[in-house]
Amino acid sequence: MAEVAVPPANPESSSAPPPDSNAETTATAVKQDGDKDTEMANGTESESKEEELPEGATEVLYVNNLNERIKLDIMKQSLKVLFKEYGSVLGVTAHRNLRMRGQAFVTLDTKEAAAKAVKEVQKFPLYGKPMQLSFARTESDALVKKRHPEDMDHHKEERLKRKKDSRRDNPIRQKFLAKQEATRKAHETALRTGQPAAPAPAAPARRIVQIPDEYLPPNKILFVQNLPDDTTKESLEALFKPYPNLIEVRTIPGRKNIAFVEFVDEASSAVAREALHNMKQGEDGPKLKVTNAKK
Repeated sequence: MAEVAVPPANPESSSAPPPDSNAETTATAVKQDGDKDTEMANGTESESKEEELPEGATEVLYVNNLNERIKLDIMKQSLKVLFKEYGSVLGVTAHRNLRMRGQAFVTLDTKEAAAKAVKEVQKFPLYGKPMQLSFARTESDALVKKRHPEDMDHHKEERLKRKKDSRRDNPIRQKFLAKQEATRKAHETALRTGQPAAPAPAAPARRIVQIPDEYLPPNKILFVQNLPDDTTKESLEALFKPYPNLIEVRTIPGRKNIAFVEFVDEASSAVAREALHNMKQGEDGPKLKVTNAKK
């Protein structure tokens, strides 16, 4: 039999890629994947920093440096209107007593809403005084009622205990009690010696604070200002008629630039007020001012 020769293997014609080429491809792929991972990690970290809440953030805001001369119900309504721009307002707590004068607690529905409010409303001049905002250290009644109502009784007990301790240690209350005690002793001394007691200093005259129209409480009657001189009752009715539940438009004799517009309820008047307030009247005309009428 003839012997068949087997040709030697040719390494240059092999289908396997050169080792060096394969290593470069793998290294490039690893580097690209690494760069993508780094970019994704940096992006996630950046986003998390933007969304990170301030330390100690809560849903309850402590507001102080409020104007003490404003009526309490008007102040509470003004705070509710102001903070509803940031989220649902679960409650506003303020009291007339000496300890809570010039202070309030506003409860929003989320910590994010409260954090944004603190950032944007800080030092906002409400009724001429810049507000000071911070996060409250305890939950409010409104928040407990929403989150875990089963703990409401315990929450109230703890709140009353804190209130009692704070009232006892409050320097303003201590000063007030000291003044009362001094008056009592002076009266006793006057009775004992037969000499009249020194008259108490007269209280300073109370300054009347004008409340901005924008912060008046809701009313079914709107007060319209800055009307052009040629405004008629018919033109006003045509302006407000597209809004539901209109009752009547009342103009003032001798005062062409103002009028009153009455709706069935406060909700209906609010729709018209939001739509028409600051509406431009012609090219050069003044902006229409539509606010709640004073009750």
